[in-house]
Amino acid sequence: QNSLASLRKAAEVGCYGSEIDVYRTIDGVLVVNHDNKIDDVRIEDTTYPNLQYRRLANGEYLPTLIQYLQEGARYPQMKIVLEIKSHRDAAREQQVTDEIVRLVHDLGLQQQVEYIAFSRVVCARVHEVDPQAKIAYLNGDLSPQEVKNLGWTGIDYEKGVFQRNPSWSREAKELGLEVNVWTLRGEDDIKAHQTDPNIDLFTTDDPDVALRLTQPVEATPKDKTSQQNSKC
Repeated sequence: QNSLASLRKAAEVGCYGSEIDVYRTIDGVLVVNHDNKIDDVRIEDTTYPNLQYRRLANGEYLPTLIQYLQEGARYPQMKIVLEIKSHRDAAREQQVTDEIVRLVHDLGLQQQVEYIAFSRVVCARVHEVDPQAKIAYLNGDLSPQEVKNLGWTGIDYEKGVFQRNPSWSREAKELGLEVNVWTLRGEDDIKAHQTDPNIDLFTTDDPDVALRLTQPVEATPKDKTSQQNSKC
């Protein structure tokens, strides 16, 4: 998860995208990690020198965002699905968002990077500073119409949200929003969702299974395999 190795593997097997999760250290370094802590150290409350030699489960050192984006640029056919994680307060979330979007632009990766977030503050800020960016809301507490009204481009909701609101995937498609569902695990779970014509993408921990099920036929829905979750 969130490793450079998983990025390369996602590209190797043909995933639509690879998802990452980004936090900012107290001294202003953007790092890639799923959880807000590594080795019980809270990322946004410590300095990068206290984190740089800490290792992921596969033995890699904790990557910075710039390392990840530079590696991802080697695979332009694959999207980088960048989750800007919720931080301590709105002011910090806006600062983190500004720095991330600026870095993406500096590297010329606007067309390759898509943004997702649980925070409404983050989604609104991405839309404000880069109105052309794709931004999908994760939290599941806004209807498709509410998301559309805010100017965001998609809903990226946990599968239970769609089970509780069975009309939302159809409503989203009618509004021109992209629809993603997470997190699908195993063959039965993937099969149960891939027949919904309103689902464009899904997040899965099993990209090899997802691609085996979807590649023999026209890819509807596409897979989007994340690194917490792989987005194919």
